Amino acid sequence: MEFPDLSPALGPIPWAVVGAAATRLYMPERATRDLDAAVRAEDGPAARSRLRAAGFAYQGELAVGGSSWRTPSGFPVDLVEWRAPWFAEALRQAQSNRDRQGLPILPLPFLALMKFQAGRVQDLADVTRMLGQADDAAIRGVRALFAQWLPDECDDLESLIELGRLEMEEGGGPRP
Repeated sequence: MEFPDLSPALGPIPWAVVGAAATRLYMPERATRDLDAAVRAEDGPAARSRLRAAGFAYQGELAVGGSSWRTPSGFPVDLVEWRAPWFAEALRQAQSNRDRQGLPILPLPFLALMKFQAGRVQDLADVTRMLGQADDAAIRGVRALFAQWLPDECDDLESLIELGRLEMEEGGGPRP
């Protein structure tokens, strides 16, 4: 699926893809109806202003913090305004972590951390599937980030890793 590039609209504001469009870099693509992009919470007001100026139509507020928009061509975009001490570094690294389309994607450790903190069932399922297909080096990176930012959740992370690996073995999928 082709997603809109928000770079022309957002200009100098750092942003990255964080939803289903991001997971396709780490697991088989799943269906989605929108593009989920994230900016730092402090950049939210400026990002909203820039989207409006670029002809995006405001649709409403998101329960997770942020807003929902439609591009001038009508494609739905959710702009998540994320507040976490590690998120600026995640956005910085995303600028050199691009998908085939050229969109900035959160690196796997940060995407897993963000989705884990979001805590929705679909987010946890994504974490499980991404980690089930990740190689040992990627898993080490995820473990290190969780140890730094969510040390009390490391046991739950290990459960998600194991579930993902079991799913890959049972489903006959590739296992790095």
